[in-house]
This record gives sequence, C-alpha cells and structure tokens, in this order.
Amino acid sequence: MSPSAISPLASIKALTFDVFGTTVDWRTSVIDELGLRVHRKLSTNSDADGAPSTELRDRLEYLNTNYTGHESQENWTARFADAWRSSYWFFVRSQAKAGVQDTATFKTTEEHFYDSLIELLEEYHLEGLFSDAELKSLSMVWHRLAPWPDTVEGLAKLAAPPLNLQTATLSNGSTDLIKDLNDFGELGFQHQFCAESLKAYKPAPETYLGAAKELGLQPEEVAMVAAHMSDLGAARKVGLRTVYVERRKEEEWRDHQLEEAKAWVDLWIKEDEGGFVALAKRLDELRL
Repeated sequence: MSPSAISPLASIKALTFDVFGTTVDWRTSVIDELGLRVHRKLSTNSDADGAPSTELRDRLEYLNTNYTGHESQENWTARFADAWRSSYWFFVRSQAKAGVQDTATFKTTEEHFYDSLIELLEEYHLEGLFSDAELKSLSMVWHRLAPWPDTVEGLAKLAAPPLNLQTATLSNGSTDLIKDLNDFGELGFQHQFCAESLKAYKPAPETYLGAAKELGLQPEEVAMVAAHMSDLGAARKVGLRTVYVERRKEEEWRDHQLEEAKAWVDLWIKEDEGGFVALAKRLDELRL
C-alpha cells in the first residue's frame, strides 16, 4: 500500500478477536497446570489422597526423565499440551463443516476437552492417574488461561478515545468458557461472541457474519484479529477486514503461504512489536 493510500482499517468500528493463542497464552497456562498436577501426584503417598499406583508412579518418573517435548528444555507435559490443543483444532474443524447446529446436536468445548483428556491419558498409558473429579477439574484449565502481557493494556487502548472501537471475542469456546476467561484475565471485552452463542464453529461463515450482525455493523466495518492465518482467510472471504498478530508457536501455515498472505492481510503485527498495544498505536496512526 502506498503512503498516500487510505487503509481499509481507517473506517472500521469494531474488532473481533480470536481468543486461544491470540488473546491468551493457552500453552504456558496448560503446561504449568499439567506440571502442577503431576507434581502433586508424585508427592502424594496416601491412598486416601489419591496416590498413584506403583506402576503409574514409575510411568510418570519415566516420562519426566526420558520423554522430551518439541524443544529440548521442555518435558513431556509440553508435548501433551500440544496434542490436547491439536485435538481441539480437529474438533472445531469437524464441527465447522456442520454449519449452524441446533442445541440438541451441538457439542461444547467443555465436553471435548474432557473427552480428549481421557483419550490422551490413555495414549500416554496414564489411565487411572486422576479421579473423575480431578479429570473434570483439570479439563477446566481452559477456563483459566493467562492473557499475553500486552493483551489487557492493548484492549483498553483500543476501546478508549481516540479510537473508541468496540471490542468483542469471536471464539470457538463455549459461552461459559469465554466469560470465565474474560473475568479471569480481566480482559475487558465489551461483547462476547462464541461458537455456542452463534451455534456454529469458525471457520464457518456464519460465525463472522453473525458477529458483525450482532454488532449492528456491515462486515467491512469489522476487523478480525487473529494469530492464525486460516482464521483471517475465512473472515476475509465474507468481507471482514484482517489483522494478523504474530504469537509464539501459534501459526501453522508454511513460509510460502505466509508470504502470499502479505498481499491481502490489512495489518501485520510482528511478534516482537508489542501485540495489541502495537495494534492500538498503528490504528491510531492510520486515522491521522
């Protein structure tokens, strides 16, 4: 875009935000929670307190000693967390293909995270490590994800003068999950849209168009903010503007795909530029 050109973002009235990975740092939160739960199990010796069997204790010790994740400094809980998140990705893609669903057939993220946790523990030969109550509690870690360091300040700047933009979640999480994340992280979103409220999962067109409709705006008056180019590509197809915010270990597209995306993404915030705070600054500059 030439310096004299007017950015399509100059006239937007609202921003919709992906949550997992873009707004909150799910990976650190989930890895920390898994590590804490495992440490507690290894520190418990009383059967009444849920002490693991000798076989499970040996398995945990083996994993902690020998089973590394994707990076040498990470232990197996990092790889477990990545697999848990990947299962969610496949889940929402399968649900998105179904389009708008009625309440009877709609499966929530809570149901998925609980079911997939059990499956993963079986894959790791850790079935029986946690009681059902502990499984349910652990699966709810996705309601307690810490925001990225720039998130809260950036969202506040975007909603305040001189920008005065409406801010909304647009997530595949459930209504309760998004509400809990907004409260837990004190994110300050003005609107909360999600798969459960829209009865469809991203990247189904109904999610993006439904959010714009709920905001009382045309698609081109709304910009989708995400750390995943596939999310932005789907939003762009139905007329929303696009903002790409790089986050560590979030993007799945390959380099050549990202290079091609530079031709159509409306605004690109690099990982070291400051996230949502940088976004507020850039949008303010575009309006000058």
